[in-house]
Order: sequence, then structure tokens, then C-alpha cells
Amino acid sequence: MKSECDEKKYITEHEFDEHIAIVKDWTDTFIHDTGDAPTYYIRTFGCQQNDRDSELAAGILEEMGFRPGASPEASDVVLFNTCSVRANADNRFYGHLGSLKPIRKGGRPLIGVFGCMMEQDIHVNAVKRTFNYVDFILGAGTARVLPYALSQTLLSDRTKRNTIDLTDWRGLGDDTSLPVWRADPHRALVTIMTGCNNFCSYCIVPHTRGREQSRSYEMIVEESRRAVACGAKDIMLLGQNVNSYGNDLRRRGEVDAPTFATLLREISHIEGLWVVRYMTSHPKDLSDELIEVIRREPRIESHIHLPLQSGSDRVLRRMNRRYDSAHYLNLVRKLRSARDGITITTDLIVGFPGETEEDFEATLRVMEEAQFDAAFTFLYSPRVGTPAADWYEESHEEIVRKRFQRLVEYQNECSLASNKKLEGQVVEVLVDGFSRRDETILSGRTHDDRLVNFSGLLTSSFTCQECSPNEVVVPHEVNRGDVVQVLIESAGIYSLDGKLIQDN
Repeated sequence: MKSECDEKKYITEHEFDEHIAIVKDWTDTFIHDTGDAPTYYIRTFGCQQNDRDSELAAGILEEMGFRPGASPEASDVVLFNTCSVRANADNRFYGHLGSLKPIRKGGRPLIGVFGCMMEQDIHVNAVKRTFNYVDFILGAGTARVLPYALSQTLLSDRTKRNTIDLTDWRGLGDDTSLPVWRADPHRALVTIMTGCNNFCSYCIVPHTRGREQSRSYEMIVEESRRAVACGAKDIMLLGQNVNSYGNDLRRRGEVDAPTFATLLREISHIEGLWVVRYMTSHPKDLSDELIEVIRREPRIESHIHLPLQSGSDRVLRRMNRRYDSAHYLNLVRKLRSARDGITITTDLIVGFPGETEEDFEATLRVMEEAQFDAAFTFLYSPRVGTPAADWYEESHEEIVRKRFQRLVEYQNECSLASNKKLEGQVVEVLVDGFSRRDETILSGRTHDDRLVNFSGLLTSSFTCQECSPNEVVVPHEVNRGDVVQVLIESAGIYSLDGKLIQDN
């Protein structure tokens, strides 16, 4: 684990611009020599904070003259944005990284790795030792270091050096000034804070993302307004614990620093915005002020993600969650009273070290009372460097898997019952595009964050060589980013199916 006392090296604003120019000169030469722009491919693992970091990396690459590639194999630069929260993300990353070795020829594609795994010495050393064809590695939240990493890589002889380790480098300046490339311009991820101070005994995030640091209130609002002006209808405010926004500022003496409730209310007033979402809320910091703002402001999503993790007070204490089941259930009652029809989703961990059958039954009882609309359920995964990893006993794995199956089956019943309430109703849906499961139908999300698949066609253009040598614009029904009316015809555990209601 990297120590917080490690000396950091910083890229200044001037140096950032300088290295942008160096790489831009390289891409200009590449285009002149080949007739095509160099391409990039980013594979992202983990949370929406990582998605946001990848959007910034893509924006910087676009600024320097790169264009998106269709696949890692067909790209000139490949970046991996890593996650260290669960073991399966580690394993998938190493699998994808290993698959590039056979296709790498003549130093291409250039390969860079960044993100949370690169904040842990065990993974940094593994990449250097086993995957020494990786060109450079960066830490988490270090998009500003990317131009420097590329300039160092592109202008040197890759065959005569080892992986460039830039995990101790950081960038100066707020991300508001960085270019961003969004695959879905109608949805904007906006980071409001980084890091975490909670130190849950199972979680590696405080060790990889560092301590809580709130971004400037004014810059968050500015970025959100700019995103809406560019077409965003849906803004997601991101933080490891959004409810503690501003706490670090107040500890440093800014007694009037805005709370998260104040920030959420301000952004909900941006004209042209359809919904503002936020992720993730910690139960110990969910205030009555925030619940009141949720009650009053209709543009705030009719949904909250509120991780429970366990319904056992004994386990919650061992997890260092700093609330008990009674406090959590009281929050659920307040939220359902504040906003009619609000959906409440959660995270649940089964098999935390030392969990007994009684502890597990306590979780089921809380689930029965809370009636979660959906849940992300996990088998406990030990993370090296956390206290709970030392308590893990692999011999209990079979018992834990049986408990996990019981929990999933019960939650599936609750999720299906919640979705079935909408059968026969017309709901508003923000159109995302084609469904991942079937490209003949569209999908989007409701204000309360339910996934809806529905019949309809996107406005698009195509070239019909048989009909005309020119591009033919075909008028279809909807665009990405439209808010449409959908009649819900059937409900499943994870999504709703319906049909588009045409305007008269």
C-alpha cells in the first residue's frame, strides 16, 4: 500500500499544456504520414468515479488529436482504468492485459494502466514484473498526468526501457478546466469530491483514493451548467460519500462551506435539466436537511442508493459502518414519507468474516421491512491491506454461498413486486439508445432509475448504396436524450418492457 507520506510530484498547469502540445505535434505528424488520426481505446473497470476519470482521459486524448478506436487490437493507444474494490475486477483486468501481449508488434499499441489498483504496491509490482510490455502506469484520478506519460513514451525508444512508473505523480488544478468526452452527451458525470474518511474494515478505497477532498462549490455548479448547455438532461453527482461533501472544508475553518443538500438543491434548479442523481449516500451522514431537499425539489431523482451492507448490528460494528439497523430503517421511513414512490436501492455483503446464521437472519429481517426496490448483492471479497482480510476464513465458503442464494432469491421477489406495480402505467423515460440485449429495441431510465426497454426507432443516418450514392437521412421516432412516454406492458426483476406512446 502506498503511504500518504510518499513524496508526490506535480504537473503544473503550464507543464500540462506543454505536454499536450508535444503530443499534438506527434499526432499531426502521424496524420501527415498515414492519412489517418491515431486511435485510442479505454477499458474501464469499477465504479462511476472510474467512468468519470475515463471520460476525462478520453477528452484529453481527443484534444491531442486521437480518435476512438473500435477495439484494443485496432488502436494505437490502449488504456486500462482499474478497480480494486473486488477480486473479480482484479482478475478481469489481468486477463485483458495479458490478451494484448500476442498482438503487440513494433511497440504498438502503446499500453497504459491507471486507476485504483495502481495505488497498491502489490499490483504495481505485478504489472512491472509480469507485464513489462506495459509502457506506463499512473495512479487514481490522475488524468492530468496522461499527456506527460504519453510524451515520455512516444518520444523515447520503448525497446530500451522498462515500464514508466508515474504513480507518485499528480496534477495541479481543478478538473473543470479539463476537456471531457462523453459517449452519451445527454448524461453527465460530475465529481463533487474524491476520497473517503470512513475506513470501513472491508474497503480499500481510503487507501487508494485517499482522504476526502471536496471540490469547489462554484466549479461544480459551473461544470453542471456547462454540461446542461451542451445537451445533458441527466447529471450524476459523484463521491465515495456524497453526504459528507464540505466536511473537510469546515474542518479547515470554512464554517459556511455549503452542505451536500445545498449543492444538490442548487444544481436541481438548472434550467433544462430533467433529473439530477447522486452516488453514493452513506447512512451515517444522511441528514434531515437533505431529506427535506429531496422532498421539495422535483428534479432530484425519485431514487436513492443507500448501502446497508448488513442488517446485523454486530456485523455493522465489525464493518465500522457507524450506524445500526434501527437508524437505517428510520432513514428508510423518512425517505418514503418525504417522496411518494421513491425507489430505494442498496448494497448487501454476504459472508463478512464472522457472520453467523443469526447475523444473516437479521439482514433478511431488515430487507423485509425496508422492501428494497433493487439491490447489488456481493459475496465478501477479502482486500489485502484491510482489517477484515485478516479475519477471512475460506472454510466457510459453502455456507456463505447458500446464504447468498437465499438472499438473492428474496431480493428478486421484492424487485419483481416493485416493478410489477408499474404494469399498465405510462412513465417518462430518458432515451439512452439501443438496448444492450437487443438492438431492435430501445432503452432508457425513468426518473426513479428503473431500466425500461421499449419499441421504437432512433433518428439516424445511413448510406444506402443501392438507393443513392449520397447519405440518406431516415426520420425515425426519437433521439438519444429525448424524454418520452412509455406504456409499461410487462415487468421483470431487473427491467421493464413497454411501448412508446406517440404524441398527437
